[in-house]
Formats: sequence, C-alpha cells, structure tokens
Amino acid sequence: MNFRTLDLNLLRVFDTVMAEGSLTRAAQVLAMTQPAVSHAIKRLHEAVGESLFERSAGGMRPTARAQALWPQVRAALSGLQQALAPQAFVPERDAVNMRLAMADSTAALLLPSLVAAIEAQRALANLRVQPLATRDPRGLLERGESDLAVGYFPEAVAHIEAQGGDASLHHQRLSDTRYVCVMRRDHPLAAPGALDLDAYCAALHLLVSFSGRPHGFVDQALAGLGRQRRIVLTVNQFFTAGRVVTRSDLLTVLPESFVAATGFQTELVTRELPFELGRIHVEMLWHLRRDNDPAHRWLRGLIEAAHWGA
Repeated sequence: MNFRTLDLNLLRVFDTVMAEGSLTRAAQVLAMTQPAVSHAIKRLHEAVGESLFERSAGGMRPTARAQALWPQVRAALSGLQQALAPQAFVPERDAVNMRLAMADSTAALLLPSLVAAIEAQRALANLRVQPLATRDPRGLLERGESDLAVGYFPEAVAHIEAQGGDASLHHQRLSDTRYVCVMRRDHPLAAPGALDLDAYCAALHLLVSFSGRPHGFVDQALAGLGRQRRIVLTVNQFFTAGRVVTRSDLLTVLPESFVAATGFQTELVTRELPFELGRIHVEMLWHLRRDNDPAHRWLRGLIEAAHWGA
C-alpha cells in the first residue's frame, strides 16, 4: 500500500462501518448513500491488498486484518478530532442516554451513589440498566448493545490484558473484595471455630449463579482439595439468596462487600471460608470507540468516584 496516495477519508468510513457493523447504519451516520459507503470500502480493500469485511446474516463481519487494524485507526482519528475540534460536554445542558450492563446486586450497590451524583450536577443524563446474566459482557460491548459494563469479569479482563494494545475493549478496576461464607445469625455453624472444612462440606448449600450454571468458583476450589458440597438450591439474585438463607440452614458464599445487596444484612453473619478463594475485582469495561467520547468519559468519572453501597 502506498500511504502517500491513500485517501484518508476511507479510514473514516472504515471506522464507522466497524463501529456500526452495517453499511446501512454507517451510511446514516456519515450522511452518505449506502452505495457510496460500499464503494469506499471496496477502494480501501484495494489499497490494503486484502478484504477487510465479509457479508454475513448479521451485517458486515470484519476479518482478522480489520480487527487488528481498527484500534490504531480509531486512536488516530480520535486524536485528530480532539486536536482539531475538541468537544466540551456540559452535563446540565447536553442530554445523553447511556446503557449500563450489570447484575442486580452490582446495581443495588452502585446506583444510589451514581444517581445522587447525577442529581447534584443537574445532569440531563438518562441511564438504562440492562440485566447481565454472564460474567463476559464483551459481546454486548462489541456489538454496541451496551455502552458500559460493571461487574466481576475475570475471563474478559484476562483476554483484554493478553491482547495489550490490540484490544478493542478497555477496563478499569473500581473495587475489590473477598468471598465469605454467609448464614443466618443463629445457625449452628455461626459459633466461633465451628466452620471447619468438614463441617462446611457436610452442610447444605445455596449457590448464586447469574448464568444458571450448577457449579461455581467454590466447587472448583473444593474439587482441588478432593472435596465437594451438596447444592440444594441455585438462584440468580443476591436478594433471593439472602431471604432463603435467613430462613433456612443453607450456607451461601458471597463477596463480602455485596452482602448488603441481599437486603438482609442485619439478619446474616459472615464467616471466614475454611479454604482459599481468589479475590474479586469489580471492573468497568467499555469499547474503545467510546474512549474519547466526552459524555462517556464524564459517566466513567462518576462511576469511578461512586461510593459503593452508599
């Protein structure tokens, strides 16, 4: 490819098609006709020397070459835009709609403080919380179905970090906590020293699983010790878990800072687990196409400063 003769407008078209995943939507964003966008992509294919998109039932599917090229193109275009036409976002003047993907328990702890910050600024921001039934929100962010995801996403974060500068998603750690065993206050195992490994495995258990899977991190840790537990009930909400545990002999395992999200904190006690589990890192994930968006940066700042559980 001869860079000196490359029409740089083609890169802007490429960036928009990548972001929108559709020639029709890209044409609307660019105020161009669909044939004009298609022709621009064809010219870029010729300049690069290989195809960057393939047609699929869901729209335009980028090739591996396009996926590798996009982060650099997006960063370059964003830098130029900020240098030539810096944008200012005024929360009380500029209306904005944002979609946040997070589990119910995360929302219960984060949203009171976040809404208070929005009200304090008299911001014209409207938030829509989308239910999250997975620990991997990458698909939602890649497809543009969510603007931001908040939660514990170990696989997604590991993938992002492994990609380094080629990653199409960014992440930021918000808080961390540890797992604890949770039970009703008058449970026999609530007595000091009562919860050893044998007692834990002999007890009946409740599992909180957002995806509905019948096993979790605890079961993996126990398997490593050659042990197992009996899970009587699997639910997908911390509130349900708290209500059941306060009225039964079931034990559950929750992140310590999320026990308040059950709504039954005063009726529950926490105890150290008799085995090791890794810490939980609450992360904020977003797509790089929103990285320099002034409104998105403002919202990320509010979330970073939010007081969990306040």
